[in-house]
Amino acid sequence: MTTRFCLASQSPRRAALLRQAGYEFETVEPKVDEAMTPGEDPPSLTERLSMMKAVAAQKMLGHDSKMDVFLGSDTTVVVGGEALGKPRSEHHAKQMLRRLSGRTHEVITAVSVLWNNRQASEIVTSEVTFCSLSDALIDDYCASEEPFDKAGGYAIQGRAAVFVENLRGSYYGVMGLPLRETFRLLKNANVYPTWHRSRVKK
Repeated sequence: MTTRFCLASQSPRRAALLRQAGYEFETVEPKVDEAMTPGEDPPSLTERLSMMKAVAAQKMLGHDSKMDVFLGSDTTVVVGGEALGKPRSEHHAKQMLRRLSGRTHEVITAVSVLWNNRQASEIVTSEVTFCSLSDALIDDYCASEEPFDKAGGYAIQGRAAVFVENLRGSYYGVMGLPLRETFRLLKNANVYPTWHRSRVKK
């Protein structure tokens, strides 16, 4: 019998990546306070939020639920030492994209897994370089409404793919869920893709 698995996110991108990798899972949308604490650096913030999401999902479903494993993930975009969240408005999205234009920024994604009173996390940092973006290009991109639920205000797998001059690191990490690291964490919790069920521990 396969260990059940809960994705603590309503992100369609993370769910799509897990399905692409062959996982079966359920989803919940936990509410967590995403504010950075004083003195907290972006990697620490990202890891803390990913684990908070997994813990919040477990609390939502209760310790007596049939769900065994909880996975949380969080992504932070950092440019010039400043962490960018999701844009609050079209104006905010345009400000973000102007800051990213013609520059290299970091995308930090943390994945956390909670199971059997155990927990583990991995952090993946990638570097993305954008071409110079004209105001007209930024305006048209924001008019597509693609930026509004994404960290940093863009989706590398969407229209913003044409902005990318160079990527160093994990493409899937920039999307929001680094699959190699996720596979490794879930394997420790005895969760495998459906095509790899021969490896499930009895």
